[in-house]
Amino acid sequence: MTTTTPVRNGLRDFYEDPAVPVASGTPRSLRQARMLAAALGPATAGAKTVLDIGCGDGTAAATAAPFLAGHRLVGVDWSQDALRRAHTRLPYAVRGELTDGGLPFASATADAVLFSEVIEHLVDPDGALDEIRRVLRPGGHLMLSTPNLAAWYNRALLLAGVQPVFSEVSLRAIHGRPGTEVVGHLRLCTARALRELMTASGFEVVRLRGAPFHGVPRPLRPLDRLACAVPSAASLLLLHARRT
Repeated sequence: MTTTTPVRNGLRDFYEDPAVPVASGTPRSLRQARMLAAALGPATAGAKTVLDIGCGDGTAAATAAPFLAGHRLVGVDWSQDALRRAHTRLPYAVRGELTDGGLPFASATADAVLFSEVIEHLVDPDGALDEIRRVLRPGGHLMLSTPNLAAWYNRALLLAGVQPVFSEVSLRAIHGRPGTEVVGHLRLCTARALRELMTASGFEVVRLRGAPFHGVPRPLRPLDRLACAVPSAASLLLLHARRT
């Protein structure tokens, strides 16, 4: 199936379009929020600062907020439209970029970073991870989520000569793969590649989990949930790493 989405002036305008999907579903957000809450512990031991970098409309951070009661949750995005929407869900939402001058935070000031469904959209993921590492305190937590190139159904699709789900060859239309939404993915990881990237970027991998994807056809969703038991085959990868 092919659908068209106009691209006005490149990637920036593409991501400013409110019609572009910004999240992969509530199950991923809930699993990631629980992982972060377990890592930080209760705020009775001291409030921690959590940056949701690439917060989009604030949906994921708002989902995480009840698990992070007492901690300071700050949404960060470069899209003015996204920030306007995020302000309706978050007490703090500020403009910031991972490139072009970096984030508006001093070095080693954040205790944790949420980085949800962002890395697959980046031209320079190495530079982005360098900037995240800069703002994190030593031992600080990185909670990253991203689609899995080696999801169980993508393995079957490739064998059949079909473009994998989550991958895209155009910002204007879907070509050669299932689905109808253009979301602007530039890079996709397998579990092994993601682990190696984290280590090379100065992080220690603590845990890797899988999460289901809301876009899987309903009859296949039980199988998709079952695949989460083997993260390397899950739809989505949820990684917990610490700054070394």
